[in-house]
Amino acid sequence: MHQIRLINSEEQFHCYTGNSLLEGMQRLSRKGIPVGCRGGGCGICRVQVLSGNYHCKKMSYEHVNETELNAGIGLACRLYPESDLEVAVLGLKSGKKCL
Repeated sequence: MHQIRLINSEEQFHCYTGNSLLEGMQRLSRKGIPVGCRGGGCGICRVQVLSGNYHCKKMSYEHVNETELNAGIGLACRLYPESDLEVAVLGLKSGKKCL
């Protein structure tokens, strides 16, 4: 189990290994990260990992491009912690709308 800290709200929660950040947050009825499609397509759950280790599953490059991935940006629904994480919640890119 990993400790996740959201720096925007100072909220903290635990996330089991094998669960995405979004699954871990929702399991504990927390609301620090916006929830959308839960499948990597809408981009509403964009976050930036500031510290810690993780891996990402496939997500839409419309919402997170390769440069952003290299900067620690990903979608919480597709991001899986491998250690404790410190995360900034970004939300949708400017100009994008969630349908």
